[in-house]
Amino acid sequence: MKNLTKHKFYEGTIYHKRFHPKVHEFKYNFYLLDIDLNYFENLKNSLFSINKLNFLSFKTKDHFGKSDDFLQNVDELLEKFSIKKTKNMRFFTLPRVLNFVFNPISALVVFDDNNQATHLLAEVHNYNNGRVVYPILLEKKGNSYVGKVKKDMYVSPFFKTDGVYEFQLKYDENKLFLKIDLFEDNEYKLTAIFNSKAKDFNKKSSLNIFLKYMFSTFLVVTRTYIQAIRLFIKGLKIHSPREQDKERRY
Repeated sequence: MKNLTKHKFYEGTIYHKRFHPKVHEFKYNFYLLDIDLNYFENLKNSLFSINKLNFLSFKTKDHFGKSDDFLQNVDELLEKFSIKKTKNMRFFTLPRVLNFVFNPISALVVFDDNNQATHLLAEVHNYNNGRVVYPILLEKKGNSYVGKVKKDMYVSPFFKTDGVYEFQLKYDENKLFLKIDLFEDNEYKLTAIFNSKAKDFNKKSSLNIFLKYMFSTFLVVTRTYIQAIRLFIKGLKIHSPREQDKERRY
């Protein structure tokens, strides 16, 4: 893997498939912003701002700790999980569009001095104002990195709050592939796959992303509810959130 520097947009598709108790699948266009934390302060152009209103923006308060300093929040998060800070760390997330956003999942990936991914910290939000961060130890497997973690937050009304997530990451300067599988009671319940290609982060690509995804937050939320209605019609059992699933937790 080459030494990766500076920011990227990764644009591609999201694919979801539920396997049990009813098969249900869908696919749509999607993108993520890849932030090189070494250059965090340069994450801006005339269309993109940090902690300021713009066509696209990154808001520190959307992620991790309570400080307005995002890098400080990252340091505290790593310390909490006893993960060593390195010179190469990337953060994958959705920016705000016209100050609106919903991030189902963001990911902080830590690379060692040999540019091998060692940890993935998955930040998961739900629609109940809940948030949790899962620390995942990664292992190299072929051309991928894999790891798993126990689930501990209500996300979908059609899944329990517990289970096991298995992650697969493929990443280079041209492509980003992230796969998440969910198992409940050792039964394969869900797969979600983001498969994408890189675009340089600049004014032109920011404008392109804005024009294509200016209604992205609305569409993400709307699609979620539409799919939930379809699953309800199929007769799936509904689970309720716990009190801790309505809080912003690590």
